[in-house]
Amino acid sequence: MTAGRTGRAALTGLTGLLGAALALTLAAPARAGAIPTAPAAPRTPASPTAPAESAAAPAPAPGWRLTPTGTDVRFRGLAAVDHRTAWTAGSRGTVLRTTDAGRTWRNVSPPGGEGLELRDVEALDARRAVVLAIGEGEASRLLRTEDGGATWTEAFRNTDPRAFYDCVTFLDRRHGLALSDPVDGRFRILSTRDGGRSWEVLPDAGMPAALPGEAGFAASGQCLVTADRGPGGDVWFATGGGATARVFHSADGGRTWTVTDSPVPAGDPARGVFGLAFRDRRHGLAVGGDYRAGQPSPAAAAVTADGGRGWTPAGTPPPAYRSGVAWLPHSGTAALAVGPTGTDLTRDGGRTWRTVDTGSYDTVDCAPDGGCWASGEKGRIARLARP
Repeated sequence: MTAGRTGRAALTGLTGLLGAALALTLAAPARAGAIPTAPAAPRTPASPTAPAESAAAPAPAPGWRLTPTGTDVRFRGLAAVDHRTAWTAGSRGTVLRTTDAGRTWRNVSPPGGEGLELRDVEALDARRAVVLAIGEGEASRLLRTEDGGATWTEAFRNTDPRAFYDCVTFLDRRHGLALSDPVDGRFRILSTRDGGRSWEVLPDAGMPAALPGEAGFAASGQCLVTADRGPGGDVWFATGGGATARVFHSADGGRTWTVTDSPVPAGDPARGVFGLAFRDRRHGLAVGGDYRAGQPSPAAAAVTADGGRGWTPAGTPPPAYRSGVAWLPHSGTAALAVGPTGTDLTRDGGRTWRTVDTGSYDTVDCAPDGGCWASGEKGRIARLARP
């Protein structure tokens, strides 16, 4: 896996107490994988898996609770709609969807897509979603469903052998962007204005030049993110592989960009910023490190309070590489970061982190109503159990 080749508005009636409650949920370390994943079983489209918990199961401890998926694929794409509904996408062209808080997952994979490496999924709502397949040339594709995954339409297939798409994000239900590694020395941006039905490559005149070896990481679906909802909103993307790990920012929906160095170490194809999360136009988090097992990842997190113009390293960063990060809804200061060796919690806006779970996850996402989910290797999908 090398750099670039690995790859809400808040609900009315909810207050900051929700975020505080979620932070307290993870205040004490939970047992990794407290509910084991179900054994792998043949994939049967639109067939639910077994119930997640039996009636006799003991009350869950606080923290992540694994839900049985019936598969062993790796899920790097994740989209939380609410506390009951989520989508996930992974290897072997697999897409799963739950509408009952993870008690059952339906296999809604695109027919004939077993050869696709899906690394990102963006849910427009409970029934509409866009998934991104990565790879050289025509392996990079975008597919769309409007009926909960019962049928899929291929909306984009990359025909430029120099392009490799890493991640996708939506500013609202109509406007979205996808990020490719540099082509002719500049990162390439793909745009949709009709909810993902059609896509076009944007001109690169407003894109700063890429560094030698610089690319995005298709590790968690979080190398390209937004905080605003609307066609002219703020968008950020993160890089690694080059001499410096950088964060690019657009304030006009992807037409023009600025770029800032981050303090997350780079200088190697395996190192850089892997995941971003912004809770508003100013406050953002960056996580990353060195994805190689056993390699140290010092300064693996950074924080910004000015929209990405400047980044400060975390005083106490996560202890190892982290690929995914998400703000806890309505808290203002609490967030989760995940990676193959565990989950970390910050309660001070990213300045300090501490490990609260040792289970392996690649990505994490939280919905406006407080429903938080994580997914990763060996079919692992978990939801945040409330006290």
